[in-house]
Amino acid sequence: MTNQSTPVEIFLVGFPSLPLRFHIPVSVVMFLVYIMSLFANGTVIGLIILKESLHKPMYIAIANLAASDLLFDTITLPKIIARYWFNDGAMPFVACLFQVFWVHNLGTLDAFLLMVMAMDRYLAISRPLHYSSMISNKHMAVACILCVFVSSIAGSIVISLNVTLVFTCGRTRINSCFCTSSNVHSLGCGDVTFSRLVVFSTAMIVLLLPLTFIIFSYISIIRLMYSSTKLVKGQKALYTCTTHLLVVSLYYIPRLFIYITNQTQLILDADVNVLLLCLYTFLPHMANPIIYCLRTKEIKQLFKNILKRHKLINKS
Repeated sequence: MTNQSTPVEIFLVGFPSLPLRFHIPVSVVMFLVYIMSLFANGTVIGLIILKESLHKPMYIAIANLAASDLLFDTITLPKIIARYWFNDGAMPFVACLFQVFWVHNLGTLDAFLLMVMAMDRYLAISRPLHYSSMISNKHMAVACILCVFVSSIAGSIVISLNVTLVFTCGRTRINSCFCTSSNVHSLGCGDVTFSRLVVFSTAMIVLLLPLTFIIFSYISIIRLMYSSTKLVKGQKALYTCTTHLLVVSLYYIPRLFIYITNQTQLILDADVNVLLLCLYTFLPHMANPIIYCLRTKEIKQLFKNILKRHKLINKS
């Protein structure tokens, strides 16, 4: 394999120091995470598509976020589950590059969709009388399409840099739960400084730009509600914004930390690195449907109506 320009296949290690006796428990945990994400995000998508009352701008963005998270988990989790469940960690190098593209593509898409949702909430609260004329379903659909377009550009930049690297050193093991650009860089030979710098710069743009808008919007919402005479609504808004910001923090802070440590080549324990990667990736995917959709008033009322109909059917 040392004579080849690219490896035929790579081996997904996962947690490098994980003892063999923990392989099955870890695979079971990851399988449950995938099932929970599949159920929660699938439920959100199904409800929004089937229920006409949910055909609103906010729910269009939420459905796109759920679809993005569901696709991300489907592309990444089955392979690492198979690695620990069946000791099947080998995957074609082309499949690894496929993961790299979609990981960076969908990660960027999540960041911009969270920004769109935060700005939607800000306009709904700050301009309630003009909101329906400012933001329509068509406007939100166009915004989501633009997010998909921008994220595709980011993914294309990353993958184009990865495919130009030289892989003649014979390195084929990746210490991660799925393939990322930094993992592929670790397999390359020679100087990868330029490629790392471009990927890092792209990541900072697609992460910090949405994060700035999100922080601005939530701070503005909290200030607006507390300046209102309706303190109860202000407290409710504070609680809602706090839960949203917790999910946003879980998504952004570890991700920024990992990118910075990779760029500065700060030595970080390999298992800690993989753990952070899994936490900031998969936990928000399970939390997003609950925080942004399933806790909303419309969804709660929808479930109540379904339960009432179910009881009436059983009685009859």
